[in-house]
Amino acid sequence: MSRTPQIRKLMVLDKRTGKSVPRYMVRVDGGVDPETGKRRQLKKRFRTEREARQWLSETQNAVSTGAYVPRRKVTVEQLCSDYVAARHNLRPSSLAKLNYDVDVIVDHLGHKQLQALTKSDVDHMVSSLRNGGGKTRTGRVRRPWGPDATNKVIATVTRILDDARAQGLVARNVAERVDSVRRDFQRIEAFTEREVRELFTLIDRPCLPPQGTNHRREKDTDAAEYGDRLAHAWHLGMSGLRRGEIAGLRWSDVDFDAGRITVENNRVMVGAETAEGDTKTITSRRVLPMPDRVRTALLAAQSRQADERAAINDLAGTKDARGYERRIGAYEETGYVVVNELGKPYAPTVLSRLWREMLNRYGFRHVKLHATRSTCATLMIADGVPITVVAAWLGQKDSSVTLRRYATAHPEHLTDAARSVDW
Repeated sequence: MSRTPQIRKLMVLDKRTGKSVPRYMVRVDGGVDPETGKRRQLKKRFRTEREARQWLSETQNAVSTGAYVPRRKVTVEQLCSDYVAARHNLRPSSLAKLNYDVDVIVDHLGHKQLQALTKSDVDHMVSSLRNGGGKTRTGRVRRPWGPDATNKVIATVTRILDDARAQGLVARNVAERVDSVRRDFQRIEAFTEREVRELFTLIDRPCLPPQGTNHRREKDTDAAEYGDRLAHAWHLGMSGLRRGEIAGLRWSDVDFDAGRITVENNRVMVGAETAEGDTKTITSRRVLPMPDRVRTALLAAQSRQADERAAINDLAGTKDARGYERRIGAYEETGYVVVNELGKPYAPTVLSRLWREMLNRYGFRHVKLHATRSTCATLMIADGVPITVVAAWLGQKDSSVTLRRYATAHPEHLTDAARSVDW
């Protein structure tokens, strides 16, 4: 018999051999159960006294320090569901992004018991995302994920497990030691001032009017001689607006009389869907003076949209030359500044595609649409605008982020700097 009162030696029947074998039963006070308010009695049986003593010591220490976690049958899927339900203050767009990441976690780990989850399980999920080929619950085959998207999922599962630890559901967060995926060096590209002026000269030319029933620009050899229908969108991008802010801007946000643009709406991609809500951060909500070139581009777009509205509404419900009713409805009054020929707002990814096609059409090197913010910041800083003002213009809270992410020194800027130190 053990000298420790919490450990009692038992003789039990071994079903495999049919013989009596010793076992060691441990009983220990587990403290007060926070759910029932009653004291808990914990017990467990071991093959050896050494194992029993070790478990007794670890359990008593955990109970005394408040770190003891009772066994609960909670799956990762249940935990994720509860976590999302508790995010009461998230914006619709942020909630949609969270749901997208949570769905990925549930696809890979949802069936596992939370308390049985290991770091290896999370690592395997990361490898699966990076390699691609796995299937979602809808049967779609996943493509390989990039570092940024994968790291967002790692951050999400880490936050969820942190919340589980705070609730006393797990003793430790197994995702804390999961390494983030290393990002390859990516130089933030930006247009030079000369390239910006050349681009504006090309896109600000008069656009082709609506043609026929499809209201799309004719793809002929003279297309490059005309301006771009979405010139106002590219002007907004070169003025420092994010892609989602361009897509979410409404005419009610544009005050021509006061010469101001209010940035307070954002359209972002969440998976294959478009989600809409407030701006990315509180500081992203801003009122910007309207540059003259932006005012001119917006007025031209407003006039062009009026012509498109009239053309569409004239055709709606009519028949073609063969007597067939045209499959075209009335122009949609959505109120957005950047819309297609039918009045519908563009998804952010579509804007990026149209931007890329426009650059190809005019023979410009490819620079991402988001990099127009870098162009804006670079040219403002080169023009002597204080970095704190540039950060406020871009909607950045921390000016150091503006310098790190968006300010790019072009060779001509370095040449000017060389003159300044040529004493």
